[in-house]
Amino acid sequence: MTPPSPTAAPPASVPPASVDVAIVGGGAIGAAAAWGLCALAGFGGSVAVIERDPSYAGASVALNAGGIRAQFSTAVNIALSAYGVEVLRAFPDLFADGPARPDPNFHEHGYLFLAATRAQEAAMRATHAAQTAAGAEVALLSPAEVAARFPHLRLDDIRLASLGLRGEGWFDNMGLHGAMLRAARAAGARVIRDEAVGFDMRGGRVAAVRLASGARLACGVAVNAAGPRAGTVAGWAGLDLPIEPRKRTLFVFDCARPPAGDLPLMIDPTGVFCRPEGTGFLAGAPPVEDPAVPPEDLDPRHAEFEDIVWPALAARAECFEAIRLRRFWAGHYEWNRFDRNGVVGAHPDVPNLIHAAGFSGHGLQHAPGVGRGVGELIAQGGYRSLDLSPLGWARLLENRPLIEEEVI
Repeated sequence: MTPPSPTAAPPASVPPASVDVAIVGGGAIGAAAAWGLCALAGFGGSVAVIERDPSYAGASVALNAGGIRAQFSTAVNIALSAYGVEVLRAFPDLFADGPARPDPNFHEHGYLFLAATRAQEAAMRATHAAQTAAGAEVALLSPAEVAARFPHLRLDDIRLASLGLRGEGWFDNMGLHGAMLRAARAAGARVIRDEAVGFDMRGGRVAAVRLASGARLACGVAVNAAGPRAGTVAGWAGLDLPIEPRKRTLFVFDCARPPAGDLPLMIDPTGVFCRPEGTGFLAGAPPVEDPAVPPEDLDPRHAEFEDIVWPALAARAECFEAIRLRRFWAGHYEWNRFDRNGVVGAHPDVPNLIHAAGFSGHGLQHAPGVGRGVGELIAQGGYRSLDLSPLGWARLLENRPLIEEEVI
């Protein structure tokens, strides 16, 4: 994982009077939408990405664990992950800049889910069936098989495990973001350093995006890629999008006697996860209480390490009994209260506002596929590669949740 850093040439300070497509938010999904529209879908119109903080220091894209996995419960998410892996594997050629061939630092070591109860075992078998049906390479392992691969783990309470054999691991989060944004700019998109603060509506359509600077950016299509703020942006158009910021704290620690070998990202039955990070490890856990927080609240929950993370890891492996916390930070999930899945597409009441938000912690890994889909939707009038229609507004309007069970 890399720290936040500028990912492109300095954004323009003076916006144009109008563009064909205005993208609100320049994080993972906003950058991917611009890339998908300009570089993949061949859109010939003008595109502007509006980003309030071009350093991305407080953006979800810079503050996450940079993981990608096939082990989801819904087919559309499995397909999005598969496309994300294609992009990571083709990265040096796809985002080559002259002789420079960038490396996404993709560590393809898998995710290891552990099940300790009958309910967890049943859920694991059900999701494994969905994963294999979608073509994912995931193995169910007995405790003895896990012990043979990863002898440092204590497995007396474990009934079953699932391990991604291919197409899972972690990568350079800001490297992917920067590559997509640079490719979008090279294909004609521009980045505007300003904050979107509202929409001008006309006849049930977005006529313009209002900016904090006082400028007004007229547009033919607007894209809501505002991450944890996407619910607020939808509200500017009179829409109720059930997305809110939920805080997650990540911890990096050193281990006195680290286990050997290429280790996967392990998800303990408690929900605590841990993976290698350089010479140490990165870990986190879902909080006991998980309220919505203000978008500006990035204060880490320090107590989670002592109360949740360390006890679970120490119980799971003797080597994790002696660890030293090195650093920590907090970021936000763009949490979809309805079903923990992304919302992609337009609401029928506002047909020129395309939403791409609410991925509830898996937005970065699915950004390339979502960006490609949004680009096709705008430039070609429909999905031509990945079918993202299951993530459309219809399920919300008809009260048909597409619940993603595997949210870490």
